[in-house]
Amino acid sequence: MKLRESMPELSGATEWLNGEVTKEQLIGEKPTLMHFWSISCHVCKEAMSQVNQLRDHYRGKLNIVAVHMPISEDDLNIVDIEKIAAEHSVFHPIFVDSKKKLTNAFENKYVPAYYLFDKEGKLRHFQAGASGMRMLEKRVSRIVSVY
Repeated sequence: MKLRESMPELSGATEWLNGEVTKEQLIGEKPTLMHFWSISCHVCKEAMSQVNQLRDHYRGKLNIVAVHMPISEDDLNIVDIEKIAAEHSVFHPIFVDSKKKLTNAFENKYVPAYYLFDKEGKLRHFQAGASGMRMLEKRVSRIVSVY
């Protein structure tokens, strides 16, 4: 995805965990952070606490949606996804993307990856990898303060 492009439809989930959301529910009132992760990604697990801190700090001001993107056959077991999500306190909605429908819509190739959309659903920031969480925090702070 390129900056300023619209958020894709949230369709094609193999399953939703912690509640299902639609694009229409996310757009309009507040910005949205979508983060791609995988249960076999060690770096993703390390970054979860920082994503959870953003979720808790901006509660009511920021939507957060996790997208579980498998990177191997071992990542397709829904019980394992639920277990790892619970172990890392991922209580926000999780789009399980076992068929990579949303991954392809985002043209995403990385985990972890972070997509920050403004309240109109336009992409304002993209970041991949574990480094730069401070930059992500700054971008989230900036976009939340605008609204």
